[in-house]
Amino acid sequence: MSARHTDKVAFVTGAARGQGRAHAVRLAGEGADIIAVDLAGPLPAAVPYDSATPEDLAETVRLVETTGRRIIAATVDTRDLDGLRAAVDAGVRELGRLDIIVANAGICIPEVWDAITPESFRDVIDVNVTGTWNTVVAGAQHIIDGGRGGSIILIGSAAGVKMQPFMVHYTASKHAVTGMARGLAAELGKHEIRVNSVHPGAVNTPMGSGDMVAALGRAAETNPPLAQMITPFLPAWVAEAEDVAAAVSWLASAESRYITAAQISIDLGSTQY
Repeated sequence: MSARHTDKVAFVTGAARGQGRAHAVRLAGEGADIIAVDLAGPLPAAVPYDSATPEDLAETVRLVETTGRRIIAATVDTRDLDGLRAAVDAGVRELGRLDIIVANAGICIPEVWDAITPESFRDVIDVNVTGTWNTVVAGAQHIIDGGRGGSIILIGSAAGVKMQPFMVHYTASKHAVTGMARGLAAELGKHEIRVNSVHPGAVNTPMGSGDMVAALGRAAETNPPLAQMITPFLPAWVAEAEDVAAAVSWLASAESRYITAAQISIDLGSTQY
């Protein structure tokens, strides 16, 4: 890999597995040290897929260390602003700086609109919106204090560009992330900090484990035509986490130095019709 991030430090949430792990490993492979956090424990009750574990986070640590870079990992819920601040502050003390934030942590719950409970709606908004906001709040001042500028990447979804049927709360949360990135880009631009959102479609990660596929199928049965709304143009149908990480690494680099407030889709064309 290139050395485009040599001696930078990146803060990645949801880093125990899937896309978060891919971001951490890709950035480390291109020279960055990593501050990694993950809940690494039980997810809200309505989430139908398996939770990440402490062992998953330990594996991310191992994979980053095999690149020769340093990593500071902590078990933190992104809904816990004080916990995030403590993790980032400790990482910056150890690693010396912060240049990149990847707000990746999020949850997805397939549910027909009238089956969504107040608890489920609140959980999705709290993790995907408030958790993303907390991630930026915990780290952005460190980038500002460094005086070198930086890059913040918020991980959205195809549901934040078009919409995703059978998950109104998730669609609402990812549209909020899109707007959050644009608003932050405007205010942080004076510090040479770029803020963009990345919008994956279907990605091959543990989010598809457990009862996730069956839950999607049950929801789609209530209105079958809507199941075709997010259909890829390319024959692969599903991206790999490393495909998303490649775009994140580019957005974190000087190669994209004049790109900010953009929405980058990695969805095989599925939001374009």
